[in-house]
Amino acid sequence: MAIIYNIKQMEVTRRLLRNEQTESEDALWQVLRNRRFENIKFRRQYSVGYFVLDFYCPQEKLAIEVDGNVHDSIEAQQYDAYRTEALNGIGIQVVRFRNEEVVNNLPQVLTRIKSFLKNTLPAPTESLS
Repeated sequence: MAIIYNIKQMEVTRRLLRNEQTESEDALWQVLRNRRFENIKFRRQYSVGYFVLDFYCPQEKLAIEVDGNVHDSIEAQQYDAYRTEALNGIGIQVVRFRNEEVVNNLPQVLTRIKSFLKNTLPAPTESLS
């Protein structure tokens, strides 16, 4: 099965989500944009199939989701679990943060993101000299 990134049918949704981002999404984006974090490229409101990811790093196949109260219902939690499982199934790791975490403790959020990147980045080679 071919994975389709940023399909045309999702363009309006992606644009709407970018234009209506939350305070926490904006705060995180200010750190992630333009390779400001670990010199790694992140994309905002990027679609993989019909899923729109808050932030996505194609190089590391890492999706970052920032969740608000809308994700608290049983239905939303079930959908989020389904979505995470589907993304994991195509090799994309998903990490989730609450809006409050991002706004109130951005350094800890960044440390956690960095730990996910370290898990996917190749270990440095040791010198044999």
